[in-house]
Amino acid sequence: MSSNSATAEPSQQPESQQQPESSRTRRYARRLPLVGTLAAGGVLLLAGPAFAHVSVQPEAAAKGSFATVNFKVPNERDDASTVKLEVTLPTDHPLASVMPQPVPGWKVSITKAKLPKPIEMEGEKITEAPSKITWTAEGKGVEPGQFQQFPLSVGQLPKDADQVVFKALQTYDDKQVVRWIEPSKEGAPEPENPAPTLKLTAAEADGHGAAAGKSEAKDGGNTAAADASSGSDTTARVLGALGIVVGIVGVGFGVFAGRRRGA
Repeated sequence: MSSNSATAEPSQQPESQQQPESSRTRRYARRLPLVGTLAAGGVLLLAGPAFAHVSVQPEAAAKGSFATVNFKVPNERDDASTVKLEVTLPTDHPLASVMPQPVPGWKVSITKAKLPKPIEMEGEKITEAPSKITWTAEGKGVEPGQFQQFPLSVGQLPKDADQVVFKALQTYDDKQVVRWIEPSKEGAPEPENPAPTLKLTAAEADGHGAAAGKSEAKDGGNTAAADASSGSDTTARVLGALGIVVGIVGVGFGVFAGRRRGA
């Protein structure tokens, strides 16, 4: 009797105690890819909005110069197209010369305003200056998954400021308007809807000839480079975060594999 009872005891152990260590390891291992996928998805969601901002490129130009800038307008919607862009020009530092480059499929209009105080440019007194540029799509506009650049020649840039802020309104074909009007503050987190901002660097030459030439040349050669740099920077951040996730998953597998070998 006693010997039969002793041999029967192991079969009465709880089921959880009977499961081998390798079975639990396999369950944990099956869960790790899901955790990694969720983490990677969160990284991509956080990185996504960076592509959606209306921005001005290049990011900087010389004080007192004439420069060509591009307003880059990505479509951050997947169910509507951008059909209008309105860019407000600064009134505290008016830009007397503003010339848009034609963009196929878009019509452009310039709104002027009387200056509270006349300014002089090249010996001429200026009493009014452009206050807003409006591009309106004549076709489908900027469709989902696309972007459009709107080139603009501006000058003279102010000599006594560190930046020029261009507030922009982006209108969709479903009438929704996104207002890119929030100024960015140095050292503070980027606002949800930052206004396109052109940083001003130290003046070169007399602000018209050499400075203008360099600024315009930089734009021609660096606009694509700025796009590539911006895209590469964002891609690097995403890949870096994904690398961390993969590393965590690898460590997890290593830990569980070690436990399995120890068992």
